[in-house]
Amino acid sequence: MTPRHFALAITGASGAVYGLRVAQELLFAGNRVSMLITGAGFAVLREECGVEWGGSETEVLEQLRRHLGHDGDALSYYAEDNLFAPIASGSAAPDAMLVVPCSMGTLSRVSCGNSGNLLERAADVMLKEGRTLVLVPRETPLNAIHLEHMLKLARLGVKILPAMPGFYHRPETVADLVDFVAGKVLDSVQVGHDLFRRWGTGV
Repeated sequence: MTPRHFALAITGASGAVYGLRVAQELLFAGNRVSMLITGAGFAVLREECGVEWGGSETEVLEQLRRHLGHDGDALSYYAEDNLFAPIASGSAAPDAMLVVPCSMGTLSRVSCGNSGNLLERAADVMLKEGRTLVLVPRETPLNAIHLEHMLKLARLGVKILPAMPGFYHRPETVADLVDFVAGKVLDSVQVGHDLFRRWGTGV
């Protein structure tokens, strides 16, 4: 079976750990992952996850490989200004794109078709090619502009999956809450996992 290919982006919204957890599970499941991290995303990773990442694409890729525990060719990384990356073209579009977490700025630019960097261009490619695009906003409270952009994108077929952990599985740690959201993201693209106990199943 041919591995599926996912683009996974981390923006400057709080909750970078969600993106890293999803990346781990996608790779564990045998998928290809092309990662993108915005400048603000690197700042949030430093503040929230304690990682000092940066440098060339090759250097960041090595940092990601060490952190995710994956040294194979299934993981790649592209800088946000690399508009020559394969995922910038519809002829090489991934099977799905996940923006985890998604800042309101990124969400609004995707909604308006404003492709100023690779992340926004890749998202535009997903829309024009009719591929799956999942945005995981992490913001509260939401104003009318946020909601209008989300509604516009939802009507275009984008999956809007806010980072809202559930509690019916009785989480005991922060990691349990992270796994719940990561698991819901994986569910949205039909990737199997056992990150949380499902309602009414006991497993």
